[in-house]
Amino acid sequence: MNFFEHQDVARRKTGRLVVMFSLAVAGVVGLAYVGAIFAVGAGRAKMANEMDGATVPTWAWWQADVFFVTALAVIAIVSMGTLYKMAQLRGGGRVIAEQLGGKLLHREATQTSDERKLLNIVEEMAIASGIPAPPVYLMENETGINAFAAGYAPGSAVIGVTRGCMERLNRDQLQGVIAHEFSHILNGDMRLNIRLMGLVHGILVIALLGYTIFRVALYTPRVGRSRNNNPLPLLGIGLGLMIIGGIGSFFGSLIKASVSRQREFLADASAVQFTRNPESIGGALKVIGGSQYRSRLKHPNAAEAAHMYFAQGVSISLAQLFATHPPLPNRIKRIEPRWDGKFITPEPATEFAAKAIEEKRTGQPLQDFRKVMIPGALGMVEAGTAVGAAVAAAPVLAAIDLIGAPTEAHHQYAAELCAAIPEELAESAREAYGARAVVYALLLASAPAARKVQLESLKQTADAAVFALTLKLLPTIDALDQRLRLPVIDIAIGTLTELSPTQFRAFINNITALMRADKRIDLFEWCLWRIMRRHLREHFGKSRPRIVQYYALQRLQVECTTLLSAVALAGHKDRAEAQRAFTLGASVLPKVDLTWPTEQVSLDELGKALDKLVQVNHKLKQHIIRACGITIAADHEVTIAEAEIMRAIADTLECPMPPVLPGQPLVAQ
Repeated sequence: MNFFEHQDVARRKTGRLVVMFSLAVAGVVGLAYVGAIFAVGAGRAKMANEMDGATVPTWAWWQADVFFVTALAVIAIVSMGTLYKMAQLRGGGRVIAEQLGGKLLHREATQTSDERKLLNIVEEMAIASGIPAPPVYLMENETGINAFAAGYAPGSAVIGVTRGCMERLNRDQLQGVIAHEFSHILNGDMRLNIRLMGLVHGILVIALLGYTIFRVALYTPRVGRSRNNNPLPLLGIGLGLMIIGGIGSFFGSLIKASVSRQREFLADASAVQFTRNPESIGGALKVIGGSQYRSRLKHPNAAEAAHMYFAQGVSISLAQLFATHPPLPNRIKRIEPRWDGKFITPEPATEFAAKAIEEKRTGQPLQDFRKVMIPGALGMVEAGTAVGAAVAAAPVLAAIDLIGAPTEAHHQYAAELCAAIPEELAESAREAYGARAVVYALLLASAPAARKVQLESLKQTADAAVFALTLKLLPTIDALDQRLRLPVIDIAIGTLTELSPTQFRAFINNITALMRADKRIDLFEWCLWRIMRRHLREHFGKSRPRIVQYYALQRLQVECTTLLSAVALAGHKDRAEAQRAFTLGASVLPKVDLTWPTEQVSLDELGKALDKLVQVNHKLKQHIIRACGITIAADHEVTIAEAEIMRAIADTLECPMPPVLPGQPLVAQ
């Protein structure tokens, strides 16, 4: 199953979740109705006694007025509870991490080699996946071995890791855990997880309301002996709501468990593909089985997010009925069929041991790692040469076929890219103050006259110290390998999420003005700007979940023409060659007939086109991205700049594309 199929499966699961939730609510309505019938019957019997035998309506199983009032009350309570929880979780992964006691790890403030090891792994895997490096939250007080990924989209995702996970797993095992969590980010599981939290909380509110009424009735002081002071009716109502809500929560927990379990097997398999090492995630699961702390979390809010964790995070009852994760032996057997059944007893991690592991991996002392150029794929290509002609051993799969499914080759390549980034630039990108300067410097034009105009504009609007740092970084940026531009942006985006809302607005205004200052924007700079804006707006709550609006391309012929013509002109200086490339790309789009435009496409038109194309379903996105790839590769030569433009376009269509490896074809021939 590829990325696009995973997204469709996630959407179908969301539909099934809504159906199951609706059935659970219907069951709660039925239970509440039965309780209401008995309450109404008892009330009418009491009324008859008080009125000395006066005629009152007879008791019956079906009473339409009682049913509709009960149904409306239940639906209103559940809806308000769900909406309240969803509003509470509007901030996405950051809110969930903080509710679980997570503390944001700042690169410049990290003190231990364990923390640096964790941040290095997350950063490398983010670059290999083609997404911004997500913020990492450490659950300081959790000794259990566990982790989670949370958020509405890759741009707003966070990774949460317990201290036990960070300290008790070696680098390979921790890498397997993080790869598992990246699978959840890429496969569309995170949004489903947050919706689960909101829906189940909506049902739980009934039980909470009953508990509140019960306590009020039980502990409120009674004055006198008046029948109006009798607490029994309120106690009965509270107890009834607790029972009804408890049964509803029972079914809600079943839904949560059933939705979660199968996805864990899929994420395990994806982690094996990512690391190409079954012993990494298999070893992590064995260590959990052999640890005295297992994977349990102690935080009072842990149960609410039980379905998000790497392993079972809370105690369960009724055998495996409420288990949100498959049993450890089952997961290990799927990864390592010949497993002997023995778990691993972890040794307490020490600062020295963690540092030794990191030094063994890099071959250099930890503090010098970023200065090391690891020999390998990165050294096979010179800047500006064609990627397709660089190396003899090309991977089997084309680059666009690996969207959302990075491999170990991508992970190794990402590690080399990270190691090749100049230390001064890397450290600036990992600090919120310096990340702004890095982005400003990357967006400056190479032509002296245009750059002068941009710098004059930036000097008027940017923070003076940030502007000074921008000038300082310019020589490093000018000498930067083209392949390192997107990795630097991926690192910077993760850091820029630490800006305040006011700083964010000023930053977006500055880069917009910077792009327009020289009245000339090339396609790659424009794509960088789109990536920055999209991912940061996701984090700062400026975007809404995408709703699929188009299931065919017939209504989007103008937008498809705009996109493909822009891609063709970016990769081919000769207009006749660009038209030929456009025709080749257009030929793979289903049920549309595109015509080469007679006029030049503006970037504003391209932006509007992408804003519409991002609303098509994922099957059509696959066709669109393939068409762009064929257009770029029409001349049988894909430069580094063209490959990065392809990745940037895929990102704007919300399809994270791993780096194009040296020698890897962009599209299947």
